[in-house]
Amino acid sequence: MNRDRLEGRWKQVSGKLNEQWGRFTGNTQLVFVGRRNQLKGRIQERYGISKEKAASQLRDFLDRNRNWNLSSR
Repeated sequence: MNRDRLEGRWKQVSGKLNEQWGRFTGNTQLVFVGRRNQLKGRIQERYGISKEKAASQLRDFLDRNRNWNLSSR
């Protein structure tokens, strides 16, 4: 397992914690940030790419699919 995949798993865990804390405190923005971090982590773990590349791919995806809602998933 390379370092990028390990960082991806950690990003998923920290994103899940952010999401849960946001739900607990009622902070919808933190829930959104947590879900976004989870997606970045999944991309990074799956493809073994750097965090910058994963963030870029997620940003490109969200730009292409503006109607896709992260908060409802």
